[in-house]
Amino acid sequence: MMMIPEAILELTLLAAPWLLFGLIVAGLVKGLVPERLIQQWLSGTGFMPILRGAVLGLPLPMCSCGAIPTALTLYRGGAGRGPTTSFLVGTPGAGLDSLSITLALMGPFMMVARAVGAVIAAVTTGLLTAMSPSSPRAVTAASAECGGCSDDSCDTTQDTGAAPGLRYGLRYAFSDMLDDISLWIVIGLAVAGILMTLTPPEGLAVLGSGIGPMLLMAVIGIPLYLCAAATTPVAAALMLEGLSPGTALVLMLAGPVTSLATLAVFRREMGLPALGFYLTGIILSTVGVGLATDWLIGVLDLDILTSVSAVQEWVPAAVEWLALAILVILGIPKLRRYLMKEEPDDCCD
Repeated sequence: MMMIPEAILELTLLAAPWLLFGLIVAGLVKGLVPERLIQQWLSGTGFMPILRGAVLGLPLPMCSCGAIPTALTLYRGGAGRGPTTSFLVGTPGAGLDSLSITLALMGPFMMVARAVGAVIAAVTTGLLTAMSPSSPRAVTAASAECGGCSDDSCDTTQDTGAAPGLRYGLRYAFSDMLDDISLWIVIGLAVAGILMTLTPPEGLAVLGSGIGPMLLMAVIGIPLYLCAAATTPVAAALMLEGLSPGTALVLMLAGPVTSLATLAVFRREMGLPALGFYLTGIILSTVGVGLATDWLIGVLDLDILTSVSAVQEWVPAAVEWLALAILVILGIPKLRRYLMKEEPDDCCD
């Protein structure tokens, strides 16, 4: 029987190259895409701005708390409720780092299902929120709800003109972003290793699939602050223990897109009725995507569990160890600052 440390190490090595790749691409997006372009994409009314907000959010390197100040800046700058909400839901739903880890742990089908599901959840929630009655906008800064400035986007007064540059984007990805998600990824990998080691093979088979288990996963995930990348190994372990892919997907979608901080800021900015539409949209869309995923897997007769347990075999062990070493070095703030000669950030330390 595999021991817990061995299982955690195996999962960590498997995820490391894909997390590293996702951070690099996220840094490129952060450094090369001007924020003014984002504002232009989210302007206007109707379906298209809502769809653009959902699609635009996927590659951007932000967690749910990191997306709040950016979304509010856009909202107070004139973006509608629908596009702002779709951006707020789509951005943390399935970032490049989490999609990379999903490919590594679950295979291409689940990666595509997660990306498409995140867009569907964002569009659905945006459309419903756009129907809610308006309410006065608050003037309190959103960054207080997220515990300070762990993300550059906490500065809502920054220049939104030209792109900040490649060096800035990569520095952001491997400092601010890595600091934000590293603890949650470690926790997620540890929980996944424990589940895979201690849970009996039939442990979660009793939950299986269906509306009931999926509603449970949505309700559990919504109030928690769950990193999209960190939920992936947990969901993969739950699938190996008997949970259906669609039910696991609900957790991966509902958990990262919101948190208590997001709910508090959303209610203050858009009002209680809008919050009700917001929660309804997330629950209905994620459960619907989960049901559709299980149905499609059955129709296509896909063996998802084989992909979950064997997808990593083609990645060379040397690449896994090298990627893990790079992430560990860059994930220790003091060591990273010494190697990269960074100045300490008094606001966030």
